[in-house]
Amino acid sequence: MSRVHDALRRAEQAAAADPRIAEPRPSRRAPTASTLLEPQPSLHGLLDQVKVIPYHPSPESLVIDPDHPHEAPTEEFRTLRTRLNHMQSLQPIHTTVVTSPSPAEGKSFAATNLALAEAQLAGNLTLLADFDFRRPIVHNLFQCDRSPGITDYLQGKCQLQDAIRKVGDTNLYIMPAGEAVINPLELLNLKEVKQMLDRLPSVFNWVILDTPPLLFAADANLLSTLCHGTILVVRIGATTIDSITRAMQSLCQNNVLGIVVNGARRGELYSKYTYYHSYYSPKEEDKDGPEGEKEEVD
Repeated sequence: MSRVHDALRRAEQAAAADPRIAEPRPSRRAPTASTLLEPQPSLHGLLDQVKVIPYHPSPESLVIDPDHPHEAPTEEFRTLRTRLNHMQSLQPIHTTVVTSPSPAEGKSFAATNLALAEAQLAGNLTLLADFDFRRPIVHNLFQCDRSPGITDYLQGKCQLQDAIRKVGDTNLYIMPAGEAVINPLELLNLKEVKQMLDRLPSVFNWVILDTPPLLFAADANLLSTLCHGTILVVRIGATTIDSITRAMQSLCQNNVLGIVVNGARRGELYSKYTYYHSYYSPKEEDKDGPEGEKEEVD
């Protein structure tokens, strides 16, 4: 045993004499998120490189008409716009998901018209992004090419400015879905999606995402965790209470901005606008005389 003790004592003395042995090994730490994500370049000057397309919505698109501001659908989306802008004044809300529990409940109709209503305000740059990679429709509504779009950018096939279109001389910009992909959810899990959604509010005041229905795909649930809020669209006579309950539970009810009710009958919803339009809108006989001649004012 004395030999063993002597050997250990000599080893300790040698370690103390040689600093290379006494020096502890540096620990290998796992890379943190801050080391993995590189700083993103500024989007300054992005809009100067965006392609401009004419404003020629499809006749079947059912978009609100800016030339008829007193029509009932336009007023409804203006009301929705006012409420969302009030929320934005209270907390930083710039990205919102528009979805529905099930298909054919009007989510794309609501997302498109909300974006148009927001874009009607002076200086209110608004982006409508088609994140429904399964059944995209935004490019059809505005009669433009589907690609290049979001999927092309996420796969590194184009630059961000190439995936965006400016609609005429309005404040509305659109991002089509892009080329078809076989793995939409895997693509949405890329870190580039969060980076893009975090950067776009530096250019646009509102970024509105049209996404797949909640109960048929997990895409909207994932995107809702990356955005500031979610708007749920339901349809009278089609959406069930059970579907709404399950949809709200899937969103955890933590970032739902509100529910848009679609498909109301004209008699139930629009009767109040009959009085509004007749009272506040100038009549033709007020503008012109009985025989179509302009009245003279003393």
